[in-house]
Amino acid sequence: MKKLASPRIPTQRTKIGSSKNLPYLLIVPICILSFTLVLYPIVQGIWISLTDKTLGAEIGKKVNFVGLDNYAGLAHNSAFLASVRITTLYALINVVASVGAGLITALLVNRKFRGRGGVRALLTAPWAFPDIASVIIFIWILNSAFGIIGVVSQYLPFDTSGGWLTSSPYAFISIIGMSMWKTFPFYSIVILSALQGVPEDLLEAATVDGAGPIQRFKSVTLPSIKPTMYLLGLLAFIFAFRQFSMIYLTTGGGPERDTETLVVSVYNTAFKYYDYAVSSAIGVAGLAITFAASLGFLILQNRTARRDKR
Repeated sequence: MKKLASPRIPTQRTKIGSSKNLPYLLIVPICILSFTLVLYPIVQGIWISLTDKTLGAEIGKKVNFVGLDNYAGLAHNSAFLASVRITTLYALINVVASVGAGLITALLVNRKFRGRGGVRALLTAPWAFPDIASVIIFIWILNSAFGIIGVVSQYLPFDTSGGWLTSSPYAFISIIGMSMWKTFPFYSIVILSALQGVPEDLLEAATVDGAGPIQRFKSVTLPSIKPTMYLLGLLAFIFAFRQFSMIYLTTGGGPERDTETLVVSVYNTAFKYYDYAVSSAIGVAGLAITFAASLGFLILQNRTARRDKR
């Protein structure tokens, strides 16, 4: 007797699971968060920069639209222009110092030696420390009465009696040193991961051809990690532009605004001088500078990629 096949019970798919729109539905929460936490504050900041809004104004006071008057005022504001100069100089020095220190330490810990894993783990400590804890440590170290650097600086050929954080140009040098110490471990870890992708056969071939360590680095290692270095340079520039906590907690922008970067200027203008509109204009100007830097990075990267393909 022929056995009849059992009827197939159709499985019912949910309307969402079978929909072609599922990928779009999955990114809806990300889009909402991005709009709420990123896009909306940027649009609101741009709008406020076009008004005369101030903090602490009378309730019900009308906010007037002033157009580009705030930006026109910034163009002739010596304090703002000084902040742009200080921020740009701080960012460029930080890029060279932090990424350079990260490259050197990555090359060192990439070599095989006993305890390499522990050294690599210890290397991440500055990056893992909270900013406030790092600031407290550096304030103690730089104290002219009992700090290590403060005591040693008494024997230096230049005068630091005014204090490392309270006199120029030592306050600016101090925030550069603190920023480099805080950020270079991140760049070192990223570069170290890039070094793992350098072809071993090319290094061995260069060694057989008689190339020394420096020549191998210039001819093999550096071209292999060049895209990573470009990206880290851009990230270091952006991170330096938005650095606030360590600068504000140590110098507050002083002495005499010699360490007042654009981010610190935004805070002081809004919450010290209560000029919310001008503060927003300064923030938008900083956003425009970082956007221009990012655009320049993309152009440079594309030109480098085209040149390498030839």
